Amino acid sequence: MVHPSDGEAWKHFNSVHPHFSAESRNVRLGLCTDGFNPFGSFAAPYSCWPVILTIYNLPPGMCMRPKFMFLSMVMPGPSSPGRNIDVCLRPLIDELTQSWFSRALTYDILRKHNFVMRAALMWTINDFPTYGMVSGWSTHGKLACPYRMENNKAFTLTNRGEASFFDCHRHFLPPNHTYRKNKNDFFVGRVEKDVAPPRLSGEELFDVVSEYSDIVFGLQSGKQKFHGFGLTYNWVRRSIFWELPYWKTNLLHHNLDVMHIEKNVFENIFNTVMDVKGKTKDYVKARLDVTLFCNHKNMDLVCDGPRVAKPRASFVLEKNAQRLVYKWLKSLCFPNGHALNISRLVNTEECILYGMKNHDYHVFIQTFIPLAFRDLLPKGIWDALTDISHFFRDICSSKLNVDHIKRLEKNIMETKCKLEIIFPPSFFDSMEHLPVHLLFKVKVEGPIQYRWMYPFERLDITGAM
Repeated sequence: MVHPSDGEAWKHFNSVHPHFSAESRNVRLGLCTDGFNPFGSFAAPYSCWPVILTIYNLPPGMCMRPKFMFLSMVMPGPSSPGRNIDVCLRPLIDELTQSWFSRALTYDILRKHNFVMRAALMWTINDFPTYGMVSGWSTHGKLACPYRMENNKAFTLTNRGEASFFDCHRHFLPPNHTYRKNKNDFFVGRVEKDVAPPRLSGEELFDVVSEYSDIVFGLQSGKQKFHGFGLTYNWVRRSIFWELPYWKTNLLHHNLDVMHIEKNVFENIFNTVMDVKGKTKDYVKARLDVTLFCNHKNMDLVCDGPRVAKPRASFVLEKNAQRLVYKWLKSLCFPNGHALNISRLVNTEECILYGMKNHDYHVFIQTFIPLAFRDLLPKGIWDALTDISHFFRDICSSKLNVDHIKRLEKNIMETKCKLEIIFPPSFFDSMEHLPVHLLFKVKVEGPIQYRWMYPFERLDITGAM
């Protein structure tokens, strides 16, 4: 697989709409939107939202180039459009619908003749918060996962009050896997007998969202919620994209930005292993939740009279080891354009790493973790962290093999279970859960490079305007 046309979604669209696929010059589009401050990070808060379309009817070497990305519209600030994003997208959706039916007469400059051209939107590309705005499924709380929806096993931590996806991955394993019968290292006393629920098709999703169409939108509409929101479902509205006549026939509709997931996974791992104050997932309340939900005896709090001590966990480095890591980071030098000059982002005295961009996290999670922690962490912990590092490296390859994807899909489930044995339940937020769904999207829609936000973020918006 080297192009979206090699994925199942493209081929499925061809079979469902043969009249569209019969003309190879019909345009297939991807849509990306995100907010940014046009006045710089040091200016007053302002959120401007460009909407960019990209063309996939091009060879791999030409796809995702800036000259084939088109600024369709700009949603002005000063704040995020939120659930009212559909109001702003109305002109674009009308044009996309018209381009499906109107059969515009177009001139082919190479063949020197006219032909009838149509256009179809294949999917959208967003980070996780924007995913909730665009899709209509809220990405907050214990029902944040937009793939398993109400069928996931997330729960709310007692002491912290946050949603945790701890022990939500064993039901992906084969029925005879040893982890399924483990009552001690996962949720106390739970034997996993369930199987992973099936994914809903586009037609099934359309039947569900058709029930949620009575919310009035607009800048003065205020907050509106359906009864049962956050308990049995996370739908906030029916997205405007369902108005596209072919949208329900698509295998997948919205893509997650892999670099955004890599950033959050890396921060969770690095801040917890390096015991960064205020950012680590191993804090006192997290230890109290450990005693409630899992049997990690080595993480129990120690009471010394009125004082409570938190013993160092096996996955946390000692202070001397932490300084070694920061000094090593200070000495690194990357090739020009590969990543930021890391030596300027490291404070060895205060043991702080700051100022990194999404692409830097992308580089670090794939190369930094296996090297930095090799001789500093116990082998079992290092193996699990290296597995997650290699997982992101493999799925971001420009060429993918379907059989290799199936092996990765099995391995990532085991890797997540290994991490659940090591880290506390507070470690497993929604971003730690999402990697288990990435491989299905890769298998259906093709390589990651055509469905992440990196080329859109680097696009000169002012030049496009």
